[in-house]
Amino acid sequence: MATVECRAIRKVYGALEVMRDFDLKIDDHEFVVFLGPSGCGKSTMLRMIAGLEDISGGDLFIGGERMNDRDPGDRGIAMVFQNYALYPHMSVRENITFGLERAGTPKAAIEQRLSPVVEALGLGVYLARKPTELSGGQQQRVAIARAMIKTPEVFLFDEPLSNLDAKLRGSLRVEIARLHRDLKTTSIYVTHDQLEAMTLADRIVLMKDGRIEQMGTPDEIYQKPATVFAAGFIGTPNMNFLSLDTAGEKLVDDHIALPTPVQVRPGPVTVGIRPGALRLSGDHGQIRGRVERNEFHGETRLLTLNIGSNELCVSVPASLRVRQDELLGFDVASDDLHLFDPTTGHRLV
Repeated sequence: MATVECRAIRKVYGALEVMRDFDLKIDDHEFVVFLGPSGCGKSTMLRMIAGLEDISGGDLFIGGERMNDRDPGDRGIAMVFQNYALYPHMSVRENITFGLERAGTPKAAIEQRLSPVVEALGLGVYLARKPTELSGGQQQRVAIARAMIKTPEVFLFDEPLSNLDAKLRGSLRVEIARLHRDLKTTSIYVTHDQLEAMTLADRIVLMKDGRIEQMGTPDEIYQKPATVFAAGFIGTPNMNFLSLDTAGEKLVDDHIALPTPVQVRPGPVTVGIRPGALRLSGDHGQIRGRVERNEFHGETRLLTLNIGSNELCVSVPASLRVRQDELLGFDVASDDLHLFDPTTGHRLV
């Protein structure tokens, strides 16, 4: 069994506390993604799990055993880095098997482990090549194979696709998901890319400033973001945020009048609306604004509307033809409104 449990983990560099009270339990065979902006602590947390960074406080358990003082090689983990870190003078085969050879694993056992790993990642034709003869995607597959051949209980991925172009990221993302399913290991994956998180994760751990902002399935975090930060970080195009006032059963300013989804106390409120939730209603509607920008995105257009002191981005079909400065009206269902406290940023509804 390869559960991972973090109990009140802290990380301090001198007087600077970069990680505090990090509590998380990851189930056996679960794929968890640490997601967040640069500097939020996600890679630091991964490196503490791996044993590459000391833990300043709290306890780390892998498979029910305390790991704080264990060496990386004794933790039953394998790590795939953003940098492939392949030995340029060695062949692909030698790069994959080097760790086992150094540990004194018999040659017959190495060959037995090598074949399924090579087949799974499609590396058979490259075994005699040097890393410099491979593309970036092929090199990253070699790095994954090097980790796989150790048959670890826990896989750790530290932004493994960030150096690749978009097409390669897409294909390798599919391969990583398939490998996780086939190998049935516990996986922890660090990324700042929400698409990777949404497509790979059983559960997302969204981080900010060294702490957990929200945990949940991709659907839970997308549908019910707990804070303004979570709402703004998850979703493409980004969620719109409007500063409105509660007036009876309406959320209003000079250009907007939206129905409140539930009873909200009088006063200012931050209203979140996803661009795809707005529906065109001619030159009338709950929200009226003039087209300031019109971006063609293939199947859709992203319109930026000027609505007084606010701007609003709206996703519409690409077939819709609109003019600069055209006045348009849009409606939005009350169930598609996300309400947040303007002071704390926490979700109200």
